[in-house]
This record gives sequence, structure tokens and C-alpha cells, in this order.
Amino acid sequence: MEPFTTLTSIAVPLDRSNVDTDAIIPKQFLRKIERTGFGKHLFHEWRYLDFEGTKENPEFILNKEPYRSKAKILLARDNFGCGSSREHAPWALADFGFRCIIAPSFADIFYSNCVKNGILLVRLKPEEVDEIFAVAAFGTTGLVAVDLDKQCVGAMGKKYTFEIDPFNKECLLKGMDQIGWTLQYAGLIDAFEQKNIVEKPWLN
Repeated sequence: MEPFTTLTSIAVPLDRSNVDTDAIIPKQFLRKIERTGFGKHLFHEWRYLDFEGTKENPEFILNKEPYRSKAKILLARDNFGCGSSREHAPWALADFGFRCIIAPSFADIFYSNCVKNGILLVRLKPEEVDEIFAVAAFGTTGLVAVDLDKQCVGAMGKKYTFEIDPFNKECLLKGMDQIGWTLQYAGLIDAFEQKNIVEKPWLN
């Protein structure tokens, strides 16, 4: 996983609340367990006018420049990522290129799944998100900067601070999921197991 330190990008203003995981990646695309290849199906039913995904909806934000190819930050409204717990949702977002999502609130399981896949989720106050939406509307000149170490978001001269669990922060900064974090201590784990075999052989 790529470490997350700082990120400066234009932001996609997805002005919708209660975006569920079926909207993020519809169920018909959940047929494989590899993490790649899902980006083309992200928001499929909103991005395309046909089932096959060959005719784009010109009104959808991800089909408009500069958002379709240059944005690494997604803006949304309340309760983003609600619905089922499918991990394919963060896979699709990451495969499309998003590294950070900013919204007033997120579904808990979705939040956890995103952290495990290297996506930073930033909770800000609704009025702060409103201000960043106004910045995002400027397109290529509306840059948003995110600093995970300092836990702040900057846009048009304003700064907004956010909270994050220290363990999640460490994993993102190091580019590790929970398994990778545990493997840092593989030597200590092996030493403990070997000591346990000698001292308590009846347990093995």
C-alpha cells in the first residue's frame, strides 16, 4: 500500500447524501476478488446511460473535465458509504485514483475498509464541507491540500482540522494494513513462539 503523507489535488464535488456501496460499485461487478479493475465500474449507474457502460452520462460529475482524470480527492455529503459492507467499494475508489474522501460523516464499516486500503477519510463539519465544495467548483484552480501528519485540510487560504484514530493514522502514514502492521513485529512473535515451545512444551 502506498503511504499517505500529504496530497494536493482538485476535488470532485459529489453533491449527494447517503451514497451507498451499491451506488459506489453495483453488485453485478462483484465477481472477482482481485483489487484491481473496479475503477471503470465506479458509480456505474450514474456514470453511464446504458447497462454495458459504453454511453457516458454527460451530466455526471466524473464525466466532466477536469474531474474525470485529475482528481484524487472526493467530496461528498452525510453518511457516505452506507449500505452493505462490501470491500469492493474502496477497491473501486482506489482503482479510479482517489486517495482521500472528505464528508461530514461516513458509515463505520466503510470507513474501516477504506483505511485498510490506503484511503484517508476526513470528517469535517457540514459548513466546512460546504466551503470546500465552493472551492472545488473552480476546477483546476480549486486545489485542496490534505496533510495527514498535521491532520488538516487547506483550501483557498483556509485550514480545517480533523480527528483520526492514532492507529489508523500510523497505518496510513506507513502504507500498511493491519496485517502489515502486525508483520513489523514478526521477529518478536517468532522469538515468543520459540520461547513458549521451550518453557511450555505441553501447549504445542
